[in-house]
Amino acid sequence: MVQKPYLSVVIPAYNEQPNFEKGTLSEVPKYLEKQKYTWEVLIVDDGSEDATASLAELFAIKHKNIRIIKNPHQGKAETVKTGVAEAKGQIILFTDFDQATPLYEIEKLIPLFPDFDIVIGSRQLPGAKREKEPFYRHLMGLTFNLLVQLIAVRGIWDTQAGFKCFKSEVAKKLFGQLKVYGKGTKVKGALVTAFDVELLFIAKKYGYKIKEVPIVWHHVSTTRVNPIKDSLRMLRDVIKIRLNDLRGTYKLS
Repeated sequence: MVQKPYLSVVIPAYNEQPNFEKGTLSEVPKYLEKQKYTWEVLIVDDGSEDATASLAELFAIKHKNIRIIKNPHQGKAETVKTGVAEAKGQIILFTDFDQATPLYEIEKLIPLFPDFDIVIGSRQLPGAKREKEPFYRHLMGLTFNLLVQLIAVRGIWDTQAGFKCFKSEVAKKLFGQLKVYGKGTKVKGALVTAFDVELLFIAKKYGYKIKEVPIVWHHVSTTRVNPIKDSLRMLRDVIKIRLNDLRGTYKLS
């Protein structure tokens, strides 16, 4: 019988050829192979238009316990949701391909299970480090976090860090409840959304125990973020979440 992994690491990938060529992911299996627990890595390709899918397959051939899943282009929410659905681990982490938060930061999260249902990395709490971040990006983040606190999710100071860990059954239930995104709709181009906010909003409705932990985060330059367009879309998402709740859309099961 194949042993069930303790940890599943879900990594969404969209047009990541430059990061593959820089060796961005090489530290992931290198770190995990040193751990005493069992693990798996799921790289979920979000319908990339470059060589990401083929490079991911080559990466999986070179390293053990790595699975590749190919999705049509549906955005990050649906991509992570697919990985979560396929994950076999007792604990599921989703993290960004660019490894802005190095995987070894999970050492701060794992010890908090099983006392908590969800443990998330935070760039805002005392002790966190934000390295090489442009001032405008930091200001955007602070403003968005304030709006999230006022409109949707109180008590969590950084909903958007791409470093979140869940008990398996909790992750699978929450991703199945997403309404704004995660519905399998095809999209165009990179899509920066607030699906993390909806995920945590639903988690609070269920009464799950959530712990926020300060992490190290390195700013990685990207052309995918449009400060004005993406900020407005994310604000719209947060408002949709609140309206959905007022309509009774999030029914606990």
